[in-house]
Amino acid sequence: MQSCEISADSTDDPLSSGLRRKRQPRIVVIGAGLAGLSAAKALLESGFTDVTVLEATDRIGGRVQSVQLGHATFELGATWIHGSHGNPVYHLAEDNGLLEETTDSERSVGRISLYSKNGVAYHLTNSGQRIPKDVVEEFSDLYNEVYNLTQEFFQRGKPVNAESQNSVGVFTRDVVRKRVKADPDDTEAVKRLKLAMIQQYLKVESCESSSHSMDEVSLSEFGEWTEIPGAHHVIPCGFIKIVEILARSIPKSVIQLRKPVKCIHWNQSVSKEIERVADHNSDLPEENKGSNVFVECEDCEFIPADHVIVTVSLGVLKKRHESLFHPRLPEEKVMAIEKLGINTTDKIFLEFEEPFWSSECNSIQFVWEDEAESESLTYPEELWYKKICSFDVLYPPERYGHVLSGWICGEEALIMEKCDDETVAETCTEMLRKFTGQP
Repeated sequence: MQSCEISADSTDDPLSSGLRRKRQPRIVVIGAGLAGLSAAKALLESGFTDVTVLEATDRIGGRVQSVQLGHATFELGATWIHGSHGNPVYHLAEDNGLLEETTDSERSVGRISLYSKNGVAYHLTNSGQRIPKDVVEEFSDLYNEVYNLTQEFFQRGKPVNAESQNSVGVFTRDVVRKRVKADPDDTEAVKRLKLAMIQQYLKVESCESSSHSMDEVSLSEFGEWTEIPGAHHVIPCGFIKIVEILARSIPKSVIQLRKPVKCIHWNQSVSKEIERVADHNSDLPEENKGSNVFVECEDCEFIPADHVIVTVSLGVLKKRHESLFHPRLPEEKVMAIEKLGINTTDKIFLEFEEPFWSSECNSIQFVWEDEAESESLTYPEELWYKKICSFDVLYPPERYGHVLSGWICGEEALIMEKCDDETVAETCTEMLRKFTGQP
């Protein structure tokens, strides 16, 4: 069994030397993702010297994870710098020369940003037909017009009627359908295609919003989300370089890896067990016994602190907030954690010896014709693949080879994760055969 102990100052710690007379505030940052590293960097640069970063995993970066395969870098997590005007991540990348290899066609100013703005998105149906470009453009204009309407409820304080169920998905599906069906210029066949495209566009939107379905996203609050203006960029050498830049100025002794936190005892609410340990720990300076916070780690160590910055993800907070904080968080914090939504968005990378797509194609969008009148975007487990909205062509091929990056979100993404790689590859290949009509 491990014995619980409380950390004390180390006499050879350069960060705490010379501070005996007037102790600096002890600050513990939980999580070594972009937020945690940025917080630690800012504190150190502002003159705080007693800073500790606790990271549960064996690496820094959080949701940023770049993987080297062959000569190319693939992003398992964060992919784009979304917007450049006033974006601190963009300025970090630009100032450190990370964008020098970025090609012009890898910069997109569209609302839904792809790896390349060059070329055309191919909207294909499950009968192996490509939807004509003019039909796609007409539908895209209509969809974007309705998308702008969804922003107005928050931005202009428009009242939400009962029919919309305060849902982005329900509102969008209803308005677009009515306009498509009322168009006197379209044939019934074209209307049918446009109606089927609604679901595909909502799947893309779900990936962007990290939601299981846009039916679960609040219409009255959706317009609160705004995008930083300017082009979107990829980082050819990997998004992980941003992490490395942030970590460069943080002494290695500050960051503790494999250090999961069990509980944060805050508001001077320290358990009797902690007090008992403190009373029997002769190495603990007297000033530590009056700390406002004790961070209890899974390895049974208690770390005293004056302030704690918690940067864990919303998903972790949803799962653990009741046990992670003692006493319980204030009710408004708990309500925010419980009411804010978060779900899974996954990528699927497929590598081919040769491209089966044309040089002008920058993405393959899957339109299921039988979904023209669907009211739901939830599928039984065996049909999880129907939630895949698209495959983007990674560009340029000189860097990535012939690789497609697929997108899937929500409960179906979790089902996909349970499959082995071979099953996912075979399923996606059969889907591509069906939609492209190519063997």
